[in-house]
Amino acid sequence: MNKESTFPHPYFSSHPNWKWFILSTVLVGATMSALDVSIVNVAMPTMEHSFVVPMSTIEWVAMAYMLTLTVFLPLFGRLADMFGRTKMYNIGFIVFTVGSALCGIAPNANFLIFSRVLQAIGAGLLQANSVAIITQAFPSNELGKAIGLQGSVQAIAMSVGPFVGGMLIALVNWRLIFYVNVPIGIIGTFMALFILPSSKANIKKKREKIDYFGISFFAAGLAFLVLAVNEGAKLGWTSPIILTYFLIAIIFLPLFIYTELKVEHPMIDLKLFKKWGFSAGNTTGMLSYYVLFAVLFLMPFYLEDLLHYNAVVTGSILTPIPLSMAIIAPFAGAISDKVGSRIMTTLGMFICAIATLLLSFLGSSVNLYFLIFEFIILGIGMGIFTPPNNSAIMLSAPPERLGVAGGILNMMRALGLIFGVDISGLIFTSLQQKYTAAHGYKIPSHAPASIFNAAFIRGFAVVMITLLAINIFATILSAAKKNVKIKKIEGAEPIDLM
Repeated sequence: MNKESTFPHPYFSSHPNWKWFILSTVLVGATMSALDVSIVNVAMPTMEHSFVVPMSTIEWVAMAYMLTLTVFLPLFGRLADMFGRTKMYNIGFIVFTVGSALCGIAPNANFLIFSRVLQAIGAGLLQANSVAIITQAFPSNELGKAIGLQGSVQAIAMSVGPFVGGMLIALVNWRLIFYVNVPIGIIGTFMALFILPSSKANIKKKREKIDYFGISFFAAGLAFLVLAVNEGAKLGWTSPIILTYFLIAIIFLPLFIYTELKVEHPMIDLKLFKKWGFSAGNTTGMLSYYVLFAVLFLMPFYLEDLLHYNAVVTGSILTPIPLSMAIIAPFAGAISDKVGSRIMTTLGMFICAIATLLLSFLGSSVNLYFLIFEFIILGIGMGIFTPPNNSAIMLSAPPERLGVAGGILNMMRALGLIFGVDISGLIFTSLQQKYTAAHGYKIPSHAPASIFNAAFIRGFAVVMITLLAINIFATILSAAKKNVKIKKIEGAEPIDLM
């Protein structure tokens, strides 16, 4: 570290292995935020009965969290670049912990939804800064390995989330799934205070100003776009509400771009997207999560509606996807440090393409072992792709924009999750309903088993083919990126951590 960097414990921080303590601190935040995404979904039906509210209300427990997280990630990254990444990360721990405690004591559904927004703000501050902190704590020739370990921990947390959530609900009640974050958050807060470097704002001759217009236009435009896509299938794509959502998004997003090109200190420096590695990396990152969560969304319906497995067995069958990701990610990151990111990201997307090709041939009966093998292939592909891609994105951004770069990276992945579930779900249900309607049944579940199964397989196969096309496109994009092989520079040290 340079001379201006100050640690709470300078003696220990001078040790070359101190960067691993920094990584361990970031992993606490990564575990907490990743676990919370998957653990809450299990409790949704229980919370619906507990508060005696319709599903349309309780859905906002998940929607408010994802919407807040997606919309504000770039803003949190920008604030970190301006006022200090460690400071924002520490605040993130505190806000997330307080939000979790408030979720646990929520007396009604509306209070719970508000608390989830607060929780999402904390998670956003953690996610927007985690990759940036890792990037500046590690030399470039070890960055892939470090990001791979982070990806591994997140995959494990997401995979065990439903199981842990189910156990906590069965043993006590749904409130415990939020209370469990409180001690983790307290531990993480103290780790951040005593391990991470002292926060130092990005002070220049002229302090950068906050782009309030850019923030407002971006938040409004993206929020209404996400709402339109998420609610379109439920309310109807031609309904006045959905059309209004799209209209607002169409107005505000171009206004945001115009503002960013004009103001002196934009919220998102659009010049970042002029770098092919940055723009292509974020695009392929979004597409990879589109594919992953489309599969994770549709496969439970396939396993339960067609193969008639129960929820416990279904969850067990799907576990190999995140588990194989967790096993492969650290090795993929370490290898990319030696051979470069292009080879690894291209290989990862190609393997995902093979997995979706195999899944497109599924029928109303299947060899379970072969299906699990296909899931393992998909997890391996994602594990090979993600760490090198994230590393390449962060290395393409200048040091003073690492917060924004990290925010955009996580935002694009969140958009991939949302669009993957919603658009794939729309394609599937539209084709399924069209097939059953052609055979005289407007509601698919009312159709005989033979017609229902045929309709399901038709919609499912088309979705998998679209995912295959997306994977092929992402493979081409990855192959087109410039391969920069990281070489170790003797005596080089990480950049000062803001």
